[in-house]
Amino acid sequence: MRSARDTRRYWSLLAGGGLVTAIGLAAARYMEAHGHIVTGMSNQVVWGLPHVFAIFMIVAASGVLNVASIGSVFGQPVYKRRAPLSGLLCLALLAGGLFVLMLDLGRPDRILVAATHYNFKSVFAWNVFLYSGMSAIVCLYLWTMFERRYNAWSKPAGIAALLWRFVLTTGTGSIFGFLAARQAYQSALLAPLFIVLSFGWGLALFLIVQASMYAWNDRRLAGEILRRLARLLGLFVGAALYLVAVYHMTNLYWARQAGFEAFILRDGGIYPRLFWIGYVALGAVLPLLLLLHPRGGGARATLAASLLVVLGAGAWLYVFIIGGQAYPLDIFPGWQAASSFGDGVIASYTPSLPEWLLGIGGAGAAFLLTTIGVRLFDFMPQDDLAAP
Repeated sequence: MRSARDTRRYWSLLAGGGLVTAIGLAAARYMEAHGHIVTGMSNQVVWGLPHVFAIFMIVAASGVLNVASIGSVFGQPVYKRRAPLSGLLCLALLAGGLFVLMLDLGRPDRILVAATHYNFKSVFAWNVFLYSGMSAIVCLYLWTMFERRYNAWSKPAGIAALLWRFVLTTGTGSIFGFLAARQAYQSALLAPLFIVLSFGWGLALFLIVQASMYAWNDRRLAGEILRRLARLLGLFVGAALYLVAVYHMTNLYWARQAGFEAFILRDGGIYPRLFWIGYVALGAVLPLLLLLHPRGGGARATLAASLLVVLGAGAWLYVFIIGGQAYPLDIFPGWQAASSFGDGVIASYTPSLPEWLLGIGGAGAAFLLTTIGVRLFDFMPQDDLAAP
C-alpha cells in the first residue's frame, strides 16, 4: 500500500523528468529554427556534445542488459532477480539516446525517409534494424519474464538479446571504425572496445538506479550481493582501461597516427586533460581503488565508483568523438596542403547551451520512462531485503 507521501514524491519526480524532457525538445526546436549556427559545431566538428550523450546512452543500453544475460543465460540467481529492471533500463536508455540522436542530426521529420530507403553500405542504415530489433527482442524478453506461461522461453529470449546486443554495440563501434573521412577513428579495435566499455557503463548505471530504488523503499541490499556486483564492475572497468590503452598504443605504432596521438594525449589542451584526469584518473583508476580495495565494496563506495564511471565515460566520449573531429584530416600523407578553408588547422569547439539542454533532455526522457516503468510494473529485485 503506497502512502500519500510516496505518491507526492512520485509525481514530483515525474514532473521533474517531464520538465527536463520538454526543455530538451524546446532546445532541439530552437536549433532547428535557427540552424546549427547557434551551436558550437562547424563544418569540421559536425557531431557535438549531444552525440556524446546519445552514444553514451545507446552503448550503456547494451551494457545494462548484461545483468539480465548473466541471470537468464548463465543461470546466476542473484542476477536473474535483476533481469526485469535490466531490461527496462535497456529500453529507456535506448529511447533516450535515439531521442537525442534524431533531434541532433537535423530534419527529424525526414526519419521516414531513413526508415524506408536504405544504403546497406552505410553503417547508419544497419542501425535502423539494430535499434528496432533490440527494442523488439527486449520487449519479448520482458514478456517471457513477467508471463508465467512463457517463463520457459526466458532463456532462449535471453540468448537472442545477448547476441543482438553484441551486434548492436559492434555496429555502434563500426560507425567510427569504418569512417574513412576521420583518420582518428579508423581501427578494427573500436568494435570490441565499445563492447567492453558498454559492460562497465551499463552496470554503473544499473547500480545507480538500483541504489536509488532501494533508498526510495527504505531497504538495504545484502552486503554479499553488493560486493559481488562491485567486483564485477571493477573487472569491467579494468578491462575497458586495458583496451583503451591497447587502442592508443596501436595508434602510436603507426607513424601516420603519431600526430593525432600527441594531440589527444599531450598537446590538445582540453582533450589531454579530459583523457588523463577525467577518464583515466577519476573514471577508471579511482573507481578501481574504491571497488577492489579489500575494505571497499560498501554501498557508498560502490555508488561513488558508479558515478565516477559514468562521468569518466562522458570524458572519454568527448575526447574520442569531438577530439577526433577537431584534429585536421591528413588528406595527402607526406605532403602539405594549404587553402583558405583552413586545411591543417585544429578546429575549435565549445558546446552551446542548447546542446547541453538537448543532451540532458535525452537523459530526462530515459529517466521518465524508467520512473513510469517501475511504478506500473514490479521491477524491484526480489532479494531477501533487510531494513536499514
